[in-house]
Amino acid sequence: MEIFKQINALQAELSSVGIAKDKKAGTGNYGYQFRGIDDVYNTLSPLLAKHEIIIMPRFSERTVTEKQGKSGILFYVSIKGEFDFISSKDGSKYTAVTFGEAMDSGDKATNKAMSIAYKYACFQVFAIPTTGDNDPDATIHQNVQNVQQTHLISQDQANELKAILGNLSDVGRQQAMAEMQKCGLPTIEQMHQQHFSNWKGFLLSLS
Repeated sequence: MEIFKQINALQAELSSVGIAKDKKAGTGNYGYQFRGIDDVYNTLSPLLAKHEIIIMPRFSERTVTEKQGKSGILFYVSIKGEFDFISSKDGSKYTAVTFGEAMDSGDKATNKAMSIAYKYACFQVFAIPTTGDNDPDATIHQNVQNVQQTHLISQDQANELKAILGNLSDVGRQQAMAEMQKCGLPTIEQMHQQHFSNWKGFLLSLS
């Protein structure tokens, strides 16, 4: 099956350069960097052609939830994406399955969710490296800190809150950051698990 050789060859070419997190969202202590879908397309497009790999997407299991925000209705979409990585040499393929989730106040939530599913399928199949401290073993903490961290929100939950924060207006972000500072919360990652639902609801109310 040629597809696995081709995927491996593309991985080898990406291993030294990766795709850096050049995009920024949020401000101050609550800002974060990410790799956008355009970064993935621009980097992978010529490599997919070079290594003769075709990606064919399929989407299903779409769910939509409406949530009331301060400025109107927010549409929360979750969608299942199946991506066939096909060799144009012999037709062999590998299928990756990911889920995409996104929110939008207009008609873009589904498109965003599909893009996220595609992006993370590529990250996982091609093992695309990035820059920065993303290795959980790269940071060493004192024993007391490790005990405290077991009660903190997960990275996925932190990213979810940051995404909501990034979609707020400037006024909404200022209100959110002022409230976090008032509560002695220097960064989202230091939020305790028991407070996650309340903070999520609070941020959505500022939308």
